[in-house]
Amino acid sequence: MKVTNLKFKITPSFIIELIMIALGSAIYGLSINMISIPNQLTDGGLSGISLLLFHWWKVNLGFSTLILNIPLILIGFRFLGKKLMIETLWGTICLSFFLNFWRLIPIINQLNLEHDLLLAAISAGLLSGLGLGIVFRYNGTTGGSDIIARILQQEKDIKSGKTFFIIDVIVLVLSLSYIDIRHIMYTLIASYIATTLIDIVQQGGNKAKAVFIISDKYEEIAKMIDLELDRGYSFLNGEGGYDRSQKHIIYCIVANYEIQAVKAIVLREDPKAFMTIFDANEALGEGMSYNRKKRNFFIRR
Repeated sequence: MKVTNLKFKITPSFIIELIMIALGSAIYGLSINMISIPNQLTDGGLSGISLLLFHWWKVNLGFSTLILNIPLILIGFRFLGKKLMIETLWGTICLSFFLNFWRLIPIINQLNLEHDLLLAAISAGLLSGLGLGIVFRYNGTTGGSDIIARILQQEKDIKSGKTFFIIDVIVLVLSLSYIDIRHIMYTLIASYIATTLIDIVQQGGNKAKAVFIISDKYEEIAKMIDLELDRGYSFLNGEGGYDRSQKHIIYCIVANYEIQAVKAIVLREDPKAFMTIFDANEALGEGMSYNRKKRNFFIRR
């Protein structure tokens, strides 16, 4: 299905996105040049293919990254829309530039950690994850397998994770032509760390817990959550599946470190209460992404 290109304006926020995509690409390019290449760690996706070409035929990394991405970007304009592909094109150009730029600085190519591949893998994962996390957080990509995955998910309903996995496996198998299985295993460690850090950077650091509490003493529990934790809450209406009785459900968001206090309140007020706790990847609003208004210590609402 062809995407209709919607008009968009070049706004200050769009300029900031481009700047941050460039910053993320610079960090990712630094990771490849400073750690991955000197320590024979490979990568998945198109970056891994570029590393293959570099080790097989000494093809310039920046040049191969740009050339391999051009047909994918042209296809992406047809299926994924103009704004996304402009940011992808920008990310690709920035990555290609920084892959070459960092190689011009002698000290960048001298960090050989062959004596400690675990340290090399951790360092590569942290730098790559930080760089790509910044790129993704600001709605960009560096092209490559991300374009393929998005198109296949949109057109064929194939999940992105499956596409990434297949491409990465193919690239890693081909990488055995110039590195041994030991380096492949350390590459997997780096990839795991990078993936974890990408999620943290992309989603933000305001993780929290979402709590649902079903209790006949919902008012008492809610009052204590307010008094002891200074957290807001909502009442939801529910119905028991067995006896069809009406239930009141408390829904609230608390910080990770407050979850034990919530459990203690519920256990104290109603030991028979039913409570479920979920991870909230990001919580925005008063008390989470910005400070709550100060309340008088002696006055409780």
